[in-house]
Amino acid sequence: MTGYDPQLLATFLAVEQTGSFTRAAARLGIQQPTVSQHIRRLEQQVGRTLVLRDTHSVSLTADGEAMTGFARNILAACEQAAVYFGGSRPRGRLRIGIADDLALTRLPQILRDFRRDNPLVDFDLTVDQSGLLHQRLEGDKLDVFIGKRPSGEGRGQLVKRDRLVWVGTPSTKLDLARPLPLVVYPAPSISRTEMRRALNRAHVPFRSACVCRGVNGLIAAVAAGVGISVLAASLVPSQLTMLGPGHRLPELGTIDLVMLTNPRTSQRPAVRALTSTVLASGSRSLTAYRDQTTDGTAVRALAAARSLPDSSPGLGTGIVSTTAMPGGRVLLYSCLVVTGVGGVPPGNGHDRM
Repeated sequence: MTGYDPQLLATFLAVEQTGSFTRAAARLGIQQPTVSQHIRRLEQQVGRTLVLRDTHSVSLTADGEAMTGFARNILAACEQAAVYFGGSRPRGRLRIGIADDLALTRLPQILRDFRRDNPLVDFDLTVDQSGLLHQRLEGDKLDVFIGKRPSGEGRGQLVKRDRLVWVGTPSTKLDLARPLPLVVYPAPSISRTEMRRALNRAHVPFRSACVCRGVNGLIAAVAAGVGISVLAASLVPSQLTMLGPGHRLPELGTIDLVMLTNPRTSQRPAVRALTSTVLASGSRSLTAYRDQTTDGTAVRALAAARSLPDSSPGLGTGIVSTTAMPGGRVLLYSCLVVTGVGGVPPGNGHDRM
């Protein structure tokens, strides 16, 4: 029976997640030729081509796509065995910060599975804007942060690089001669900064038609036709539409979805176990559920400036409220009532989104 070397599988997943031999080498702390050698050895063991590469891009074959699932399961089993026989099971309380738009991805399921496999670990879970979570991590108020950073920054471990896209509805029509109505997060916000930078570069006027405190509010506002906004391409929910070339909007570039750890606590067994779990889950863990829908009644209620109930899978219930502001703007507030992961209530009753 053929056994697959976990080191080769870890390298393979790093290539799959980063889309680059160079970035995979940087993540793993090895040289690029070593990455190439690992991939060749794994392909020899499998007897199939797993990775297609040229001078500009890296992609997986159909066999490579299949191998990603096997590789994650093998590495997860290796990690569980190491923990079990190592005699030091992760325990204690983990302070985790998650960017609010990632709460609508498969990440909650990964946290639930982690909690099932590590019952001695409890969570303090904060769901908020990436910019604010960066500040909390730097202030020693978080152990792990999973969220966004501007493309090109070197901090954290890259889980996925994604395109930023403009979003609206199928009926969205824009008049570029008038200020574009934008749905934005409050500062500090990476997507808000990139949106404004692109419009300023293209000399397109804009206004903040709606300021949202969370992703539920942003989705509802855009779906209700209040304005347009920006999301990572893989995080666009089913009720919104990517706006194409016909809308004549400027290009936005890319954004990195990353995981950062607190240097003061990064070597704790619980932190290391969660880091391994998230990285082993691959880039698909940070992809939106395409069957997510915002209740139609809620969207109509938003249009009437009423409250919007919504829910985030596996985490809790989000509540969005609206306040009319001078100049026709709308201010949206949202909160996340955390009901626990894996059936165990977290330390805090709720966290602000």
